[in-house]
Amino acid sequence: MSKIIQYRSKCIGCNSCVEHAPNTWEISEDGKSTLKNAEKKGGIYRKEIDESSLEENKKAAADCPMHIIQILP
Repeated sequence: MSKIIQYRSKCIGCNSCVEHAPNTWEISEDGKSTLKNAEKKGGIYRKEIDESSLEENKKAAADCPMHIIQILP
């Protein structure tokens, strides 16, 4: 399993991650994207993802204009 990390406080709400991986991401009421079912600590969201959603989340990370999404092995 890989791990995905989001630095949510820097999100501008462009919705790119939601478009690439709607099962992993959602837009919250404040207009920022949120990593669904993630562990939250100090504005950083973490979650393990399985191989079936890895490619779409790599695309979400690559297309994020703020570069706030990281995929770790």
